[in-house]
Amino acid sequence: MAMQGYHPDLDVELRRKIENGLDSIRPYLMADGGEVRLLKITDDMVVELELLGACGTCPMSTMTMRAGIEQALKHAVPEIRRVEAVNAYPSY
Repeated sequence: MAMQGYHPDLDVELRRKIENGLDSIRPYLMADGGEVRLLKITDDMVVELELLGACGTCPMSTMTMRAGIEQALKHAVPEIRRVEAVNAYPSY
């Protein structure tokens, strides 16, 4: 019976691909005063991101997440099932 285990090389490669995907949209976010940070990749391939700066409080952030960020990441890393915004700290 094969055991599923932690594969650090795969994790590093997956993170690199995700960061490259995020880099493709960062200039657009930064132009509006926003930024995004990779927080976590779950075992079931859900990417959790923190929206920073203007993105954290923008009323259009849900649309930006779905139409922009999620599509860019799924294009860069087809294994991704979903992208979610998780605010690590409350925005004031």
